[in-house]
Amino acid sequence: MANIIANLNKAFESRIRLGIMSVLMVNESADFSMIKEMLELTDGNLASHIKALEGLNYIESTKQFIGRKPNTKYALTALGRQSFQEHLDALESLIR
Repeated sequence: MANIIANLNKAFESRIRLGIMSVLMVNESADFSMIKEMLELTDGNLASHIKALEGLNYIESTKQFIGRKPNTKYALTALGRQSFQEHLDALESLIR
């Protein structure tokens, strides 16, 4: 019998990382505040999960200033998009 969870990506086991990736899959990019509000997270909690996803090269950041305020936008990398799609496909296969 094949291992039915073998294709799930361990990086997306956290509900927060799953949420971050989901937001970025349906939006070209999203800034820190938008993700924080959508997922109802604290700054520190969101920052630690973003750092982990950046470390895996699944997301990338762009920093800019809007007026005098710093703004950081996040987007999926090609690897991130592919890895998350494979994870979603594995989940779909699992529930069938």
